[in-house]
Amino acid sequence: MTTPMLMLTRPASVLPKTALALVGGLVLLFLILPIIVIIPLSFNSAPYFTYPMPGFSLRWYAEIFGGSSTSTMWQRGILNSFIVGISSTVLATVLGTLAALGLSQSTWRYRNVVFAVLVSPLVVPAIVSGLGLFYVFAKLKLVGTFWSLILAHAALGAPFVVITVSATLKGFNQTLLRAAAVHGASPSRAFYEVTLPLISPGVISGAIFAFVWSWDEIVVTLFLATPPQHTVPIRMWSGVRESFNPTITAVATLLIVMAIILMAIVGHLNRRSARFKNPSP
Repeated sequence: MTTPMLMLTRPASVLPKTALALVGGLVLLFLILPIIVIIPLSFNSAPYFTYPMPGFSLRWYAEIFGGSSTSTMWQRGILNSFIVGISSTVLATVLGTLAALGLSQSTWRYRNVVFAVLVSPLVVPAIVSGLGLFYVFAKLKLVGTFWSLILAHAALGAPFVVITVSATLKGFNQTLLRAAAVHGASPSRAFYEVTLPLISPGVISGAIFAFVWSWDEIVVTLFLATPPQHTVPIRMWSGVRESFNPTITAVATLLIVMAIILMAIVGHLNRRSARFKNPSP
């Protein structure tokens, strides 16, 4: 008597799952459709944005990597983004990791307040941060230099590292450090041989988020940079305002591909971190 009952209730249980999958797919399509439509336009042969495309061409990618004056502008912007992004990411990763380690081992009653202050740049409007940083660096006569961009991007990217490393440290087994001390390891050796390898997925994930944020940041950079320090987002912004050139779609496609690769790395690191926290028997 139970088998017919199971057969009658099974379709009813499948229906909500199908509806949930359908709604989830529609929401996902709504979120990524504005990004997807950019990619085909980067191969458009016409010098304007239109569907259907009249033909296929790589001319807009040649505008980036060719030898024209426009290509030089884009190449300089890409180089500036790498200089600022890599330098600020290294600085943000070091400072964010040290801050997360200090907070995780502290018993101070106000450590949650300190944590909130450290991650506050994530909720403060970018224009407010830009005004404050401009005022500070103007006093130091650093506006219009790479140092101002690197320091600003590091300060605003460090919260990503603090959050990811703090989340990783919540599952860290402190017994391992005591075992290392029992076997004669110094605190520095225990950190490099025990702590750092175990929290490395969180450190690398935070560094990737900080790097991606640096590549995408435009408001603070507008306050601090002069034309020799303009990064890719500012070049794209100028291109949209001055001449709506499809080269922008080619640059956007390259950024989308880079972001997908970096997010795939983050996903792999998160799965690796989960295996460390919950090893299979």
